Amino acid sequence: MSIGHTLLGLLESGPRHGYDLKRAFDDKFGHDRPLHYGQVYSTMARLLKNGLVEVDGIEAGGGPERKRYAITDAGITDVATWLSEPEKPEPYLQSTLYTKVVLALLTGRSAADLLDTQRSEHLRLMRELTARKRDGDFADQLVCDHALFHLEADLRWLELTTSRLDRLAAEVTA
Repeated sequence: MSIGHTLLGLLESGPRHGYDLKRAFDDKFGHDRPLHYGQVYSTMARLLKNGLVEVDGIEAGGGPERKRYAITDAGITDVATWLSEPEKPEPYLQSTLYTKVVLALLTGRSAADLLDTQRSEHLRLMRELTARKRDGDFADQLVCDHALFHLEADLRWLELTTSRLDRLAAEVTA
């Protein structure tokens, strides 16, 4: 996820302080990974330097000054460009899991046990996501669906690899 583009997109609805941006980000996108304040302010400093945001006002308070940021025309164009570009599909052609299976075979460890353990972990996470989906709002349901579909694909790969372990072992140890 592009934190900068996400913060710019949030600014399109109107100027905000860094604190407000963090709250909006966490509310909409940060259920599993809330944004750190330092990350908000370092990102805003970079966006300011690049001319994508401007300081819309400064308020004095009991602590440090509070800057209110507004998106510039260049920032709006940047977000529009980012939103119009498709994300690169990630085919996982060299996954850590595949590497572990091959190394287990090469070192005489049980690749079948490794795959069974991984299957159990995938199923555990799928149960957790299904419960979260059931109790979540619509946005959370969509995020959980995305993760569940990826986990289902991984499970299919785990089953296929388990059924082909003998052949894989013969090829990697040859």
